[in-house]
Amino acid sequence: MIADLSGYTAHTEVHGSISSADLIDKYLQIVEESLVGDCYLHERTGDEVMIISEVPDHLLSTAVLLLKNISRENNFLLLHGGLHFGKVLKRNNAYFGSALNFTARIGAQANAGSLWCSKEFRDTVKNKECYQFQSKGSYKFKNITEEKEVFEIINDEVSFLAIDPICRMLILSEDNAFRHPYHHHIFFCSETCLNIYNDTIKDQ
Repeated sequence: MIADLSGYTAHTEVHGSISSADLIDKYLQIVEESLVGDCYLHERTGDEVMIISEVPDHLLSTAVLLLKNISRENNFLLLHGGLHFGKVLKRNNAYFGSALNFTARIGAQANAGSLWCSKEFRDTVKNKECYQFQSKGSYKFKNITEEKEVFEIINDEVSFLAIDPICRMLILSEDNAFRHPYHHHIFFCSETCLNIYNDTIKDQ
């Protein structure tokens, strides 16, 4: 599984490096708390994490739990990522192979707040009845000869009030949010984002 946070660059631009570093610290804590079975965090680069497992069901459980746990964090960012099952080469504690490249391509295609997987991954999961897989169709991925069918892993437990349009952070409730004074369906994580939004509208 390769996943990262949607909107991390926007968050950094608005809230600065200290806030972004705090966000990564919290992110890694949530990842560690979401690991199931033999899954382990192999590496983290920026806001991207690579989680490895020899058991597809363990990896699927980890992915769904991670998505759910992140969606429960107020003023956090949505996750998106890809899952694939295939052979890799391990050398000097690093992994190599086309399976990794394909996983990264799937993750890049996935929408914010969603996890996509390959048909190969779905087919190797034993307890398919515990999860829903929705076909997203066949895609032509870079450096992969044939089109590949991919699936979204449906998780109905992910819900939130809104996404800050400036820094992309999740807003779970109105209690700690800033509502736009005129557009009442738009919420912000802070007064800073509200002011940036208003300034942007004025400049248009």
